[in-house]
Amino acid sequence: MQEDPDRPDVIARPPLILVATIALGLVLNFFWPTRFLPPAIVTPLGVLIILFAIALGISAVEEMLAANTALEVRKPSTEIVTSGVFQRSRNPIYLGMLLLYTGIAILANSLCILVLVLPFAIILQKGVIEPEEAYLEQKFGDKYLRYKAKVRRWI
Repeated sequence: MQEDPDRPDVIARPPLILVATIALGLVLNFFWPTRFLPPAIVTPLGVLIILFAIALGISAVEEMLAANTALEVRKPSTEIVTSGVFQRSRNPIYLGMLLLYTGIAILANSLCILVLVLPFAIILQKGVIEPEEAYLEQKFGDKYLRYKAKVRRWI
């Protein structure tokens, strides 16, 4: 079967990477439970970060749907979204995933889960974002390069 060239060559779907990283963190936490925050701030801080992450993700999804472009990384992009949260971050959905992961680690008050946020970010960067950017540069050329020059990757 021939590979569809009109899509980025990502290593896996980002939600699967998120779930796998959370699962690994939970397993590590089971064997080496390590608290790192005072219990009084765990719930309010964790919930606040999770709610912000969800709001960011919803806002980004709404912008992509309004632009009528694919949310799924394994489908062709039809448009470069530059409105809404995409004016501040080229990857607000992935930023939302990192914040969601961080909020979960805080809510669980687990250092084992939290330390995996860096490997999760690196996997997203190298295995998803960089292939997506290469695809978008190839597909949209100068239009994407101008957007890329104007808006930072994460924040």
